Amino acid sequence: MRRCFIFAAGTYYGLRERPRTGDLVLAADAGYLACRQAGVVPDLLLGDFDSMDQPADFDRIRRVPVEKDDTDTMLAVKTGLEQGCGEFYLYGGTGGKRLDHTLANLQTLLYLRRHGARGYLYDNDFVWTAIENESLTVERTVEWGLLSVFCLGAPASGIDERGVQYPLTKAALSAEFPLGISNHILEDRARVTVRKGALLVGWELPPLGVVSEIK
Repeated sequence: MRRCFIFAAGTYYGLRERPRTGDLVLAADAGYLACRQAGVVPDLLLGDFDSMDQPADFDRIRRVPVEKDDTDTMLAVKTGLEQGCGEFYLYGGTGGKRLDHTLANLQTLLYLRRHGARGYLYDNDFVWTAIENESLTVERTVEWGLLSVFCLGAPASGIDERGVQYPLTKAALSAEFPLGISNHILEDRARVTVRKGALLVGWELPPLGVVSEIK
């Protein structure tokens, strides 16, 4: 399954894994600065360049109008899907000066899932993904590591959480109450199941100790 690495213009916390030969690397607008900091050359830089000037020393560029329905990150996601990618790793998709873009990128995880792909959005020592009508196994990488689960859209039901401090069995979650926040993974693996609906699932990663504001 081809992988796609997307660098967006939020806060870049460092790479968890470097792209390999055959992976698609996309920079969304000022995410190009994060690519340079990581020492990664993108296959394509796309965006409306409202958060940085278009670089003069890079020619693989797709410039789009400022007035459009898609965010620059969503354009990168759609490009990755068009190229047949099934796993997406999003860096610089949180933090920065724009909470609205963080929320948009979290929603984008569900867009990916509904288009047959899996997206991982990296925050500061945390990673997020979306699941819908399925199960997800999470490896414990931090002792007493955090696990948070939120309803993503309409009320979700038939939710199980196993291998955690506060297990759930056929529970329901809704968007107006954050019942699933700040659980802890106790076993080597935790398992989250939702039988009806969509969930946003995030878990703690080992610290990298790298924080850099891109904008």
